[in-house]
Amino acid sequence: MAKSVTKRKKPRAQRRANAWDQLPLNKGWHAVQYHIHYLIESKEWLTKVKTYIKNNYDKTVVTNINKLPDWKVGGKSHYATAVHFEEYAPDKIHPAYVGRLDKWINELSEEGAKVVELKKAEDKKKKQVHVPTIQERLEEATIDKMEEFDQWEDDWMRDSKNNPLLKKNPLNYFKKYEMNLGHLRFVTEFYKGQWEELQELNNLPTPKKRNDMQQQLAEGYETYSKKEIKELTDFYKRLFDAIEIVKAEKKQTRAVRKPKVKSAAELVKKLKFKPSDSDFGIASINPADIIDATALVVFNTKNRKLGIYFADDHAQFKVKGTSLLFFDETRSVQKTVRKPNEVLPNWKKVTKHKLKTQFGYLKTTETKLNGRFNADTIILKAFK
Repeated sequence: MAKSVTKRKKPRAQRRANAWDQLPLNKGWHAVQYHIHYLIESKEWLTKVKTYIKNNYDKTVVTNINKLPDWKVGGKSHYATAVHFEEYAPDKIHPAYVGRLDKWINELSEEGAKVVELKKAEDKKKKQVHVPTIQERLEEATIDKMEEFDQWEDDWMRDSKNNPLLKKNPLNYFKKYEMNLGHLRFVTEFYKGQWEELQELNNLPTPKKRNDMQQQLAEGYETYSKKEIKELTDFYKRLFDAIEIVKAEKKQTRAVRKPKVKSAAELVKKLKFKPSDSDFGIASINPADIIDATALVVFNTKNRKLGIYFADDHAQFKVKGTSLLFFDETRSVQKTVRKPNEVLPNWKKVTKHKLKTQFGYLKTTETKLNGRFNADTIILKAFK
């Protein structure tokens, strides 16, 4: 008996990345399709087809087809084959695909157009759906929280003889339901009209002196006894007293917002100064070093004035715009430098405790500094 021989599967051809230029167009349709199907990655079929559509159809068709999933457009090797023949050998295209490629692309476009319209309809529907604002949500939450509270007055109207309102505590109620300032604003709006009405009712003039509105108000409460009006008034007073108490407590515990502390770089962002001067061989220090310093040396390259700023007692320099803040206007002075190229090198290495001594060597007239910086100001030294 002959031994059965297990056939080994023929290894699948190795896919190669850029094989479009190696397709055997001269061998016909089936040979080209075989190579595309087995030697070219399917993702490249998609690129091939979409590029063809982009180059040969209008923008509407391209837009519609781009709305479809990739597998619908680039998932079939025979259409990628048809595209390749249309581009490089239209006379050799398979008879079954003459006109078929164009029909298929138009069908894809129609399908994509439906997706576009459906998306527009969904977007329109979303816009029509009302999304409650924060205030509307807060008002709705307040109504829910006050449901039990409203029942108190209903119970009192059914049994006013026993005055059930006397045992009700609005302050405890607000705390129980964790009412915040936003809730209380709506509570005030809900009950303000009734409270003002009761206050006016308790201060009505005699019948002969009432105007039409006052008379209507009195008639509206004709069914209430004086005792009932007093009970209801007392309850509403406790209600609005409780609102004010909770407001005060909330404000006491409200976190104080800390001002944002600006960095030194942010404070000197708009400060005008001269980065360097080649004529005098000097350059400015980092202007951020001015912040929190207590002494500062500057030189104006235009008028050749060298100045020393000293901070106010127990203060440090700050900057606002192009001006220096918190400097001592009495001690902050400047002098003209007659020979800058000889004098300025000494100021590059001056120490804080020798500032006054060094400045005294200048024999020109002393004038006050105004704290203003400009495009001619070199910032030579800053001392903390």
